[in-house]
Amino acid sequence: MKMARSTTRILCRKIVIMPFITFEGSEGCGKTTQVKRLVIHLEKIGVVPEVFREPGGTLIGEAIRHLLQHSEENHAMTPEAELLLFEASRSQLVREKIEPAITRGDWVICDRFFDSTSVYQGAARKLDPVLVERLNTFVAGDCVPDVTFVLDVDRATARSRLGGRKIRDRMEEQPEGFYERVRDAYRELARRDTGRVVLIDGARHVDQIATEIWRIVRQRFALDSEIRTRRSAR
Repeated sequence: MKMARSTTRILCRKIVIMPFITFEGSEGCGKTTQVKRLVIHLEKIGVVPEVFREPGGTLIGEAIRHLLQHSEENHAMTPEAELLLFEASRSQLVREKIEPAITRGDWVICDRFFDSTSVYQGAARKLDPVLVERLNTFVAGDCVPDVTFVLDVDRATARSRLGGRKIRDRMEEQPEGFYERVRDAYRELARRDTGRVVLIDGARHVDQIATEIWRIVRQRFALDSEIRTRRSAR
């Protein structure tokens, strides 16, 4: 099992953890909104994180994203081709963006990471989970999230949220059984890896979810003392 990575630097004579945070969940779970909310909270205390998305985040990754989600040619894509394209996008993102950010000591937030591949291609597409894990390990290397928030919603809630989107992608048009396997796999992931993965009730109001996530981030990375220090210095 891979060990979580923590990058540290000396700031104001204190050792501060610069974490790698990821957000996961099915289509319509609200994770992208919560990424934005967390960034707002961090910026208010003077932290400007590097924010990425998967697939994408680089020129190569964005081209792969279009192929996977919106191109006319993707309807005949096999599960195996899909798996390798996701891994290719991630490989570029890790080496071009994430590893350099971690080396600099920046906070890193990513909208999806290797857990999406384990769930969508491994569980929902029913590809060999051992092979998927090996590919994830090969591509991500030491870039293992310190905490992963999984926003859990039922299919009815997800459908209601997706209904207002003008542009739909291929992953949003899968059969109902596919999404049942996605949700079950994310819940199983949270049960197996309680130290890293935090299961969040994503059906609540966005403000309630954002408050819970911010509380967890403050506690895990000792931000409360940093916030008090900044306030007292004003």
